[in-house]
Amino acid sequence: MPEFPANTPKSIADALSAPADGLIEHVTAEHPRWEGNIFKVVQLDVDQPDGTPGVRDIVWHHGGAGVAAVRDGKLCLVRQWRVALDRMTLEIPAGKIDPGEDPAICAARELAEETGLVAERLDYVASSAGAPGFTNERTRVFLAHGLSTHPAHPDSDEFVDVLWVPLQDVIDASRLGVIMDAKTIIGAYAALAAGM
Repeated sequence: MPEFPANTPKSIADALSAPADGLIEHVTAEHPRWEGNIFKVVQLDVDQPDGTPGVRDIVWHHGGAGVAAVRDGKLCLVRQWRVALDRMTLEIPAGKIDPGEDPAICAARELAEETGLVAERLDYVASSAGAPGFTNERTRVFLAHGLSTHPAHPDSDEFVDVLWVPLQDVIDASRLGVIMDAKTIIGAYAALAAGM
């Protein structure tokens, strides 16, 4: 039986630990296809639940961390061009976790680098698996408390504008599909629920 935190709702723990013989795929072989600085791509041979063979293309990734920072009812967002989407996005400050790095350390570093903000405290909110059908990437989202402002120092290949957007506008934009970034939506709703 899988281990869950003690405060996991019983309905969730029961659903995840119920017998799953007819659902589990077993990996029989892994074929590396490509490896870069941030992720690697592999092709997996699997035995599907009905015994037939299958193939899964998977992206292994160390994951990331992001921070929802609110001041005077406004959420701190970074505006940047995302080549994969071919568009401008608004996202909470975030970045990739280095191998073995504590997600909270990553979140604090990215917040300071991208925005110059330093938080007295970061509270963990959620872990998002944005595309579990093909990647193990998880993004941990934190709420910032006790903000102070310092000079930003983004990475040399990082080009962002920092904006403070009314929290309700971020919620409305996510409902309209204008803001689609999962970590940003999670952070915005967590800040709303916290009454920030």
